[in-house]
Amino acid sequence: MHSADAAESDSILLQEPSSEGILRLTLNDTARRNALSKDMLAQLREVLEQAATDTSVRVIVLAATGPAFCAGHDLKEMTRARQAPDGGRAFFAETMASCSGVMQAIVNNPKPVIAEVAGIATAAGCQLVASCDLAYASPSVRLATPGVNIGLFCSTPMVALSRNVHNKLAMEMLLTGDMIEAEHAAEIGLINRVVPDTELTEHTIGIAQKIAAKSSMTLETGKKAFYRQREMPLAEAYEYTSNIMVENMLKRDAEEGINAFIEKRTPQWSDQ
Repeated sequence: MHSADAAESDSILLQEPSSEGILRLTLNDTARRNALSKDMLAQLREVLEQAATDTSVRVIVLAATGPAFCAGHDLKEMTRARQAPDGGRAFFAETMASCSGVMQAIVNNPKPVIAEVAGIATAAGCQLVASCDLAYASPSVRLATPGVNIGLFCSTPMVALSRNVHNKLAMEMLLTGDMIEAEHAAEIGLINRVVPDTELTEHTIGIAQKIAAKSSMTLETGKKAFYRQREMPLAEAYEYTSNIMVENMLKRDAEEGINAFIEKRTPQWSDQ
């Protein structure tokens, strides 16, 4: 895993931009197993929103330090909130809204987001993996939506999970709370591929570099259309994407890319 500046070592979220347009974000709250605490959610949301409009960022990689990629919500933090006069209702509502906002900030981000998963990813941590556009994991990774085991059904993680995994397979995870292994997660579409530990970062960065070399206009157009059409009936989806294709064809990079293909040369993107 890439090292971060020493000055940042105490931060719960590390940022490491590259000259190739790849922004590497590393969850770094190992004491809390990289839980999505109030502070972690706030920092993630801020960085994702900044990256969305930063033209120097072309791809985002989300990684983590320690044995857990992300253990979900900080249950100790949420338990302390029960001491409030409302029994924690306001804090719980704020936390769920904040977490849902982060997941949507990933899906709605114009930049592709890739999860580099080493360690366990449970509950909202599994949701985080499922929300990313791509995910690569080491063989030791385990994922679960175990809320049912503690009387708290993983209802919000279910949103991302059910949009990646077939209904019966998603329900099996949600109803049993069982951990699944990385290979099974790849088989059911929760992650893209299992990669040996020693090659995981290199593989993820290689994918990120390949994507970063494309036209950012094209990537933004396609990612936005992918998630929008998925929720539409078939005929509506085709009408919508046909219009997107027409607008895309009129863009400068589409003209350049097609000409470069015909002329057998490397395209020069203007990102427009």
